[in-house]
Amino acid sequence: MIGIKQKNFILKNIILRSGIPKIHLLQEENTLGTLTKQEVDFFKKEGYLLHHKPLFSEEKLDQLNTIFEEHLAEKGDKLSDELDTPHFRDKRLLDYLLSKEALDLVEDLIGPDILLWSSHFICKDPYKGRMTPWHEDSSYWQGRFDKYDGIVTIWLALDRSNKENGCMRVIPGTHTNGFSEYEAVDKSVNTFHAQIKNMDESKAVYFEIEKGECSLHDSRIIHGATANTSPYRRCGYTMRFISASTKMNLDRNPGWKFWLARGENIAGNPCENI
Repeated sequence: MIGIKQKNFILKNIILRSGIPKIHLLQEENTLGTLTKQEVDFFKKEGYLLHHKPLFSEEKLDQLNTIFEEHLAEKGDKLSDELDTPHFRDKRLLDYLLSKEALDLVEDLIGPDILLWSSHFICKDPYKGRMTPWHEDSSYWQGRFDKYDGIVTIWLALDRSNKENGCMRVIPGTHTNGFSEYEAVDKSVNTFHAQIKNMDESKAVYFEIEKGECSLHDSRIIHGATANTSPYRRCGYTMRFISASTKMNLDRNPGWKFWLARGENIAGNPCENI
């Protein structure tokens, strides 16, 4: 099979003879799997990436929404903003979490050896969805793993997500700062009991994405979300993956279920499908 570079070499010779503008050369040299090299470099530098493309087909997304509505109906008024690890109970969600669509994105960022760690349905109801204070995911997970530089979250929009209905926001580049200092906040209006001190919100980037699109973020980046002040619901499905070279602390993860999503189980963590 002829590779991209060889194809481009042939095309260059054709172009030189024909006068075709060079812009028509193949662009795949700049791509890895699903993401481009530029996108991967941006993620490594800034700690996040907005993927303004449908992650799943319309039919598959509709099926996921149906699953979510079933869980929502079962939970009722006990929702409390999120449904934690629903894939522990509903194996239909593994069709999404272990899908080629999701794993191809993740592999470009953390490599070919991937564990599925967690998932959540997160929902902010119209007018009353609580604020998510500034935090680092990794700060809440201290002691659970031996390192945190290989943990990536896909945030899939089940509804359109924008500033008005409380979309996620991040402070770019903060994933390399180390753990921050926190202060207590009122949990009746916040999803967590604490927030990072002395935040400069002027640097925030808002994750405005359409239904079916997704964002990706490093577990260490400072992020949060405002309350939902709109008449529209804002729900998403988070899919969390870790590099299989990351070692889990079993004492700090009692009863937790991992799946080997792709590649080799390098650190030898216990997995459901091994």
